[in-house]
Amino acid sequence: MKRSDRSPIVFLLDVDNTLLDNDRIEEDLRVHLEQVFGLDACRRYWTILEERRREVGYADFLGALQRYRLERLHDPRLLSMSSFLVDYPFAERLYPKALEVITYLHAFGPVAILSDGDAVFQPRKVVRSGLWRAVEGRVLIYIHKEEMLDDVESNYPAEHYVFVDDKPRLLAAVKQVWKNRVMTVFARQGHYAHDPVALRTYPPSDVSIQRISDLLEFKEFRVREMSGSPEVQKDVP
Repeated sequence: MKRSDRSPIVFLLDVDNTLLDNDRIEEDLRVHLEQVFGLDACRRYWTILEERRREVGYADFLGALQRYRLERLHDPRLLSMSSFLVDYPFAERLYPKALEVITYLHAFGPVAILSDGDAVFQPRKVVRSGLWRAVEGRVLIYIHKEEMLDDVESNYPAEHYVFVDDKPRLLAAVKQVWKNRVMTVFARQGHYAHDPVALRTYPPSDVSIQRISDLLEFKEFRVREMSGSPEVQKDVP
């Protein structure tokens, strides 16, 4: 691909606990399960959910429901749980100014969603939250996004990337592959961002922010040749 065919910069934003308060969504689901099915059923579903999370690397809510349903085939109330998930008001769980951040970043370059998840629930979440429209349909959802960077680059070729995520492991993995072509931004939101083991294990990101709205304070994203390697530079007041 010719250099002229690439964007100077592309922004890649995670969804869960980066633009959307996924911890709050999980808590709402937990409360709903306790109220409708009882504490024991809630605990069992959550055990299955954590098993699925370890198996596939993301929170597979619908997959866990399918597995739980096999244990309770004669309970028709389980059908209402799927409705709770797919009809959840995700737009109400966007972090403050999340959509404003997307609009702001558009002034510098294309903005895309880069998320992990399944092929049904995760796209539903992105659509119903308003994020799909905000990024003009530039949405990529993988099982392990850190393993799909060649595909990301094929879809949104750029000289440089800004990758925003709440998980130190993913930020470090992307930095290892793209090196100086990417600015990694650690959004310190949600439980993953405060995991002491992860914080000790992985190197710090290029930039750390307390909330997604902090990106509105970035006045410029510019490319500069430095020590022979192009880097994305940032100016923060």
